[in-house]
Amino acid sequence: MSTLTSILACPRCGISLDKFHCKACQLEFPIIEDIPWLFADPDAARTDWRNRWNLALADLNSRLSQAKTALAGCSSTAKPRLNTLVTGYEKQIHAIRELLAGLALGPAADLTTYLALKTRLPPQAELFSYDANVFRDWCWGDTENLLSLEAIIDILDGVKPRRILTLGSGAGRLSYDLHQHLNPELSVAVDMNPLLATVARRLAAGDKVDLVEFPRAPVDGASVAISRSLYAPEKASAGFEVVLADAMRPPFQPGSFDLVVTPWLLDVIDASPAEFIKGLNPLLRPGGLWIHHGSLAFTHADPAQCPDLAELQELNRECGFGEQQSSEITGPYLDSPVSRHARRETLVTLRATKISDCGELPRYQALPDWLAKGRAPIPLLPAFQTQAMTTRIHAFIMTLVDGQRSLQDIASVLEEQQLMPKADAEVAIRGFLIKMFEEALQRGR
Repeated sequence: MSTLTSILACPRCGISLDKFHCKACQLEFPIIEDIPWLFADPDAARTDWRNRWNLALADLNSRLSQAKTALAGCSSTAKPRLNTLVTGYEKQIHAIRELLAGLALGPAADLTTYLALKTRLPPQAELFSYDANVFRDWCWGDTENLLSLEAIIDILDGVKPRRILTLGSGAGRLSYDLHQHLNPELSVAVDMNPLLATVARRLAAGDKVDLVEFPRAPVDGASVAISRSLYAPEKASAGFEVVLADAMRPPFQPGSFDLVVTPWLLDVIDASPAEFIKGLNPLLRPGGLWIHHGSLAFTHADPAQCPDLAELQELNRECGFGEQQSSEITGPYLDSPVSRHARRETLVTLRATKISDCGELPRYQALPDWLAKGRAPIPLLPAFQTQAMTTRIHAFIMTLVDGQRSLQDIASVLEEQQLMPKADAEVAIRGFLIKMFEEALQRGR
């Protein structure tokens, strides 16, 4: 790990770290399960992931309870499938507890408690959001893995980078494959999800990880829950490291890498493409390479932040990158052998060479100071005003749900209170209750 520590920088202030200590911030970055936690606020990140872990565990326990209830009243035909599902949930709960034991997690609360505390984060941030990628990387065979590896090796065209960074490395297979194939001095796989990072760290070290796959559309009843033993083809050669960090605040000194790879990251990250590329530029030495690999499936609300390939290449030139090459391949994506659900994607591999710096960049802030520090006045944003009114109306509606009133009765009350006409109220209440009903069904309540 000595090569890694020599290039680390504080993700909060940007100065070089003394091993895993920032003298300026008086901050010690923890190492858990041999993985450095290099978030700007490691304690907050650890607490946040504890909450996400407990929410995921509570959800698994809820699903287990539902499966047991279904099993108790099922037909003889359904019994084998539901037995398999019950066993699968039990094994997964045990496996996840063991895998993330290093987080020093407390006992899980009821699922409702965590939902009420708003610990459910956007889908891309949940603990199990990318669990299918774990199985794709390490046990479905090599078809998808080889497609990605070969696309990047081809576009490197004989270049042998000495130091490689993979941002958004997920479960780590692409980073591992590049390390084994190119034999660099150092490869660093960076992700923000401790489940994915822990899997990558253990498998690269030559260990085995047992997890249960729950296919989205199982091919038969026996495939609703598949016990998987995950392992790497061989132990990673020296110089392979796994780090937990935010890709928008990478904890490295300027010019630390010859190659930065961002697989399936640019189009899912919250920041704009320009912010991301400008933040990535300093990580590379002059003449270093950035390789984007994945689909350009942007989901930003602002269409200006959803560039096509030509726009992305132009943006690269504005952000200090010169010569560019691209290629495209079409192949399977998340094609589980035990699922009826899969898709084909055309993946873009774009190589860009750094020719200049972007100048001084402000430190990326995931949250404004009034939220992060909590001392400045909270601005009265229009969205907050709308949400306040909506919340009051929804709360009022729920006080009227007493097991006696009908939807029309409640609409009449809203009209009497001069909140809205009865006809409009019926439509609004029905939409609200449909959402509440569907969420109750999803939670089995």
